[in-house]
Amino acid sequence: MKLTVFFDADCSLWVGVVEEHESDKLKARRHIFGAEPKDAEVLFFVNHAMLPLMEQATQLVDTKPMAERRLNPKRMAREANRELQQRGISTFAQEAIKLELLQRKKERKTASRERKEEQLAYKREIARQKAKQKHRGK
Repeated sequence: MKLTVFFDADCSLWVGVVEEHESDKLKARRHIFGAEPKDAEVLFFVNHAMLPLMEQATQLVDTKPMAERRLNPKRMAREANRELQQRGISTFAQEAIKLELLQRKKERKTASRERKEEQLAYKREIARQKAKQKHRGK
C-alpha cells in the first residue's frame, strides 16, 4: 500500500491518494484532507481510516507489464528529460512550501532590520543625552 499526500491546485485542497497492488491489479482511492494535514492527522488516517477506505474500493485496474523491448539510448535520454520537465504531484506542494518560506524570510529580514534601526536610534539618543549632561557639567 502506498499513500501520497499532495496539494491539488485545481480545488486548492490537500489530497491523499492510497494505492494498493494486488497481483496484476491496482486499487486506488482518494481522501481529501482539506487544510494542510499535520503529521498526527496523517498518522491517524493511516492507522484508522485507510483500511476501511480501501475496502470500499471495488474497481480494480489491470496493470499487466508491457512487453519490454530495447530502447535507443538517445530516445531513453529524451524521455527521461521530458519526464523531468513535467511537474509531478508533489512539486505543487513543494512550490507552495518554498513560496511560504521565502515570504517568511522576507518578513523576518524586515523585522530584524527595523529592530536594528530602533536599537541604533536608541543608542544615538542615549549618546546625545550623555553629551548634554557633560556639557552642563554633571
